[in-house]
Amino acid sequence: MPATARSPGGSAKSSAYDPAAALEFFGSAGKTQPIAKGATIFSENARGLPLLAPSRIYLLLEGEVGLFTGEEHIVSIAPGEVFGEMASMGGMPRSAAAVAMSNSVVIGLDEAQFRTALAQRPAFALMLMSVMASRLRDTLARLRGSALPADGGWREAAALEPQLLADLEQVIGAQARFRHPAGKIIMREGQRGVALYAVLEGRVEIRIGESVVEKVGPGGVFGELSLVDRTPRLATAAAETEVALLAISRQMFLHLVKVSPKFGTAILKAIGQRAAFTASRLAVQGA
Repeated sequence: MPATARSPGGSAKSSAYDPAAALEFFGSAGKTQPIAKGATIFSENARGLPLLAPSRIYLLLEGEVGLFTGEEHIVSIAPGEVFGEMASMGGMPRSAAAVAMSNSVVIGLDEAQFRTALAQRPAFALMLMSVMASRLRDTLARLRGSALPADGGWREAAALEPQLLADLEQVIGAQARFRHPAGKIIMREGQRGVALYAVLEGRVEIRIGESVVEKVGPGGVFGELSLVDRTPRLATAAAETEVALLAISRQMFLHLVKVSPKFGTAILKAIGQRAAFTASRLAVQGA
């Protein structure tokens, strides 16, 4: 049965991941922990309880957990679902608080435990990416409820480790390296995605509508989301300067995620950082 995330008073939405695989993954490196009704598992802005490290990612085994922004109950987590992944993967402050709505049981993994589990089961990264991609799309849908301001601020994309980028170049080969002049549209919002891109030289600007949300320099990646969930592109990417890009096909992307925990972790972090920034823009817009 697919895991679900339910907005208060709304209908359930399925995500393409297997709760049994999640239980196997989390159970391989972590231990179950009971949480009393009303307890805060983690707080907004990464101010978690000492017992429950704010950087952890959680799997809910029993009970119900609510995610809150301020006093607003934004979503309910049901047994079999992962939560807390955005801040854990992106290294960003928590965008919401998690509170046990009933007596609950969780398994929480810190960064070291997550890496240990991923080394044994690298393919789980793809399922987690699908959850994160779905939640990021939901956040963007909420943002689009009112126009994004053109001057709303943008983030600088984090870069892959130099050795990982060099390894990708070697594995994928020179035939996947492309140069584009400044101003060239590399991908368009709404198009079907066929590749993930890593920037080797130059700088790429990412826009949603008319709003610049991100700039990607050497070592940064973009275009991964539509490869994860096979949905249309969320953003338009254009060369801000002359650029050299490494294009990674969906088939190669899936292969790399399944065999390389380091690559999977890097992509998870890229999605997590984008999601955290998007959530912060939503919070500012709603202020």
